[in-house]
Amino acid sequence: MSGHNKYSKIKHQKAKTDAQKSKIFTKMVRLISVEAKKAKGNLSSPGLRAAIEKAKTFNTPNDTIDRAVKKASTDNTAVMDAVTYESYGPGGCALIIEALTDNRNKAAQEVKFILSKHGSELAGMGSATWAFQRSHEGWTPTTTVPLSEEDGVKLSALIDELEENDEVQEVFTNAN
Repeated sequence: MSGHNKYSKIKHQKAKTDAQKSKIFTKMVRLISVEAKKAKGNLSSPGLRAAIEKAKTFNTPNDTIDRAVKKASTDNTAVMDAVTYESYGPGGCALIIEALTDNRNKAAQEVKFILSKHGSELAGMGSATWAFQRSHEGWTPTTTVPLSEEDGVKLSALIDELEENDEVQEVFTNAN
């Protein structure tokens, strides 16, 4: 009965939750570093403050936030770009995918691959943004599309896989 004790169970559960936290912290550090480069390290900048507040909602440690700001304001090696992709998902619902990347081509190919696995493809610029309105929190839908239960399951699987990608920050949809 090797490996069936309480310690092993705790160790495996902790490893799983630590991996999830690490993925979230990585996304938040990318967001903070982009905003810190834009603000040149100025902590009173509204964009940087908003990014830090968002990171704090995910319980990102303060020292991680401080390191990200310091590194981004002093390091000029890799430039992170904010990229927005548009697509239509199952049932005709519009998707807006926001990503932060240092390699636009790689990010586009990864997003295309995930979309094609789920029977979708990238749409042209402006083809999905008409159904949304830009706000401080992100994109809010102005029109919604009702989905069947089957399409809802497909959409949630697609969104989960997109959010698993390290470069994808957020996915917005107008599905009901």
